[in-house]
Amino acid sequence: MVAARITVNGKETPISPAAPHTTVLDFLRERGLTGTKEGCAEGECGACSVLVARPGVHRPTDWVAVNACLVPVAALDGQEVVTSEGLATVDASGTPAVLHPVQEEMAVRGGSQCGYCTPGFICSMASEYYRPDRCANAGPADGPGDSDGTNGSDGSDGSDGSEHGPNGFDLHALSGNLCRCTGYRPIRDAAFAVGMPAEDDPLARRREQSAPPPVATRYTQDDSAFMRPGTLADAVRLLRERPEAVVVAGSTDWGVEVNIRSRRAGCVVAVDRLPELRTLHTGSDHIEIGAAQTLTEIERRLDGAVPLLAELFPQFASRLIRNSATLGGNLGTGSPIGDSPPVLLALEATLVLADADGEREVPLSDYFTGYRQSVRRPGELIRAVRVPLPLSPVTAFHKIAKRRFDDISSVAVAFALDIEDGTVRKARIGLGGVAATPVRALATEAALEGRPWTAQTAEAAARVLRTEGTPMDDHRASAGYRSAMLGQSLLKLYARTTEAVSS
Repeated sequence: MVAARITVNGKETPISPAAPHTTVLDFLRERGLTGTKEGCAEGECGACSVLVARPGVHRPTDWVAVNACLVPVAALDGQEVVTSEGLATVDASGTPAVLHPVQEEMAVRGGSQCGYCTPGFICSMASEYYRPDRCANAGPADGPGDSDGTNGSDGSDGSDGSEHGPNGFDLHALSGNLCRCTGYRPIRDAAFAVGMPAEDDPLARRREQSAPPPVATRYTQDDSAFMRPGTLADAVRLLRERPEAVVVAGSTDWGVEVNIRSRRAGCVVAVDRLPELRTLHTGSDHIEIGAAQTLTEIERRLDGAVPLLAELFPQFASRLIRNSATLGGNLGTGSPIGDSPPVLLALEATLVLADADGEREVPLSDYFTGYRQSVRRPGELIRAVRVPLPLSPVTAFHKIAKRRFDDISSVAVAFALDIEDGTVRKARIGLGGVAATPVRALATEAALEGRPWTAQTAEAAARVLRTEGTPMDDHRASAGYRSAMLGQSLLKLYARTTEAVSS
């Protein structure tokens, strides 16, 4: 097998002798690329972000920003990475000669003060700069650095609080990047000032070529190993041989365990590039979503086809996390505060589980058996999530947390209702953060079904919803607050639906 290698800023380099648990962040810094910083080591600050060439949604390749502090460098065997140092144009001596447009705008608009977080902001901004549909949907522009900071279009400079600039820039791209000293206004100004990539921009041209294919990896150092099987059959066979192996996809959960709790594994098996886990298919009676697609990929490929998922995605952590996190990983951890389980419970999703003996389909409502426990057997993988069709027309996802973005839920509630002729014909409600597992609000569903969708029904059902689950007191919220928010969520849904009808 070919030795594990990674291409960084156009130069290929061996991964050895790095340990299998070594993060991309540490690997880069050990090689002098110190623009990549460690802030939180949990994927919450974005100081470590870098660009990775991934298979594109609209073009052969997308430049995707990821948290280098979470990803094992072995997971990028055969892949291409660009750091903040690699964005600028360099002269023959290797010295940066011309700043990249996002670097230029950050500099001239005062987007950097102490500079610690700036390289991470720049990599996240560059990922959005090269997003193909941003380029397609932006208004007319005179080019980078327009004197009014707007790049034409409607003349807005974002001062109205808009999260999309006239240049098509989506500020959600920066939701995983934190700055403690500059303040976000000049950073937003820089984001809304960048133009479109020039025709001779090498990273823009790179999007027209295929992304590096996944490489079957068997990287071993110091009695520990990182494995990337080439097929699903290889993966389940390996897991039968190594049932103690840790399975990872985007490493957004395992990376935290490695960094904060110093956990190590004798064998890590990566499934994020298995083609059998990266499908998206719409059939006559269900939509099947591959468990190893990233949330960003799912969001862009579904393009609003499942409104409840479309409402979930912007509230799920940050763009940096969604660029790596997967539904399979979020469900596989069995966390009671994961954001996707309540939504998938409300959608009546089922899971396709695969092992060396074949596949089976399990309703998500039967999947969780206890705190971080499930019916998934050793050696079994989540291959896909199936969402039945047709979808309920009235849906909502309410996430109660201390921060608007990039935070863990205190309570998460998902609703999917069929309302016909003013009567609730069907109700499905998924809850997170109120029990040892994500749960369905069965008593509340029963209190709604067959009853008129009126204020009286909503208030009565809200009283029932406040009693669902077994909420607890912790540092995020009290049990009483959680219960109160459950009831308020249903009343909020009722108010929204009646406002929509009246308007």
